[in-house]
Amino acid sequence: MASAADQEMSFWAHLDALRSVIMKIAGLLLVLAMAFFSVMPWVFDHIICAPCSGDFILYRLFAGLEGDGSLLPDLGDPSFHIELINIELASQFMIHMSSSLWAAFIVGFPIVVYLLWQFVAPGLYEKEKRGARIAFLFGNLMFYLGMAVGYFLVFPLAVRFLADYQLSTAIVQTVSLTSYMDAFYTLVLSMGIVFELPLVAWLLGKIGILHRDFFTTYRRHAIVALLIVAAVITPTGDVMTLAIVFFPIYTLWEASALLVPKGSDDELQMTND
Repeated sequence: MASAADQEMSFWAHLDALRSVIMKIAGLLLVLAMAFFSVMPWVFDHIICAPCSGDFILYRLFAGLEGDGSLLPDLGDPSFHIELINIELASQFMIHMSSSLWAAFIVGFPIVVYLLWQFVAPGLYEKEKRGARIAFLFGNLMFYLGMAVGYFLVFPLAVRFLADYQLSTAIVQTVSLTSYMDAFYTLVLSMGIVFELPLVAWLLGKIGILHRDFFTTYRRHAIVALLIVAAVITPTGDVMTLAIVFFPIYTLWEASALLVPKGSDDELQMTND
């Protein structure tokens, strides 16, 4: 039986290991943030502000699709361009800083999770370790895939619709840097989070909370709920953008059903009753 002194040493050893992990994470994020800070002007010109120009990849792919702005955003105008303006003295510097930190966290997130994994892994069983590895790989893949959908599809469509929308000819359309970045963060990161739905379903299925019959029973309810989620994510009123956001989310719902086990016969009978 371990003595109190041994237990105290073990506690302080774990605390020291946790402090070491936190220091490594902080150092990693600091180095990445400094690196991104130095190249952020290029990132803004070629990545963040790319949807402001008519030669963005999505606009070129759908160059033949023209709309009047009421139901479809007009993607056929190659002269489309948005001029971002800054109306606050410190905005550009603060956005430079915050964008560098966000980029550091997004790029370094898998490494952060891996460092935390190294700290907790010794206390897990081998079966738990295998499940955690699958969740780690799948979760990261889906998060970055969701962000890619948000950046290349959802955000550009929202930008085109909102930039072309006109309430009155007496109103001059100008876009502030702060509002543009708020929309960018919201749409891109929201899609990254939404794409974690299959992972959440898989985890709930592994611990026995969620079964496949749930998806069958509540499919109609889910369609309504997912339409609401898509409407919240897209700050536009056009049907096309709503549909483009809804169908990937609904596909995730159906994919989640395939990742959870079927319920037992008793559970299925109770669901049918």
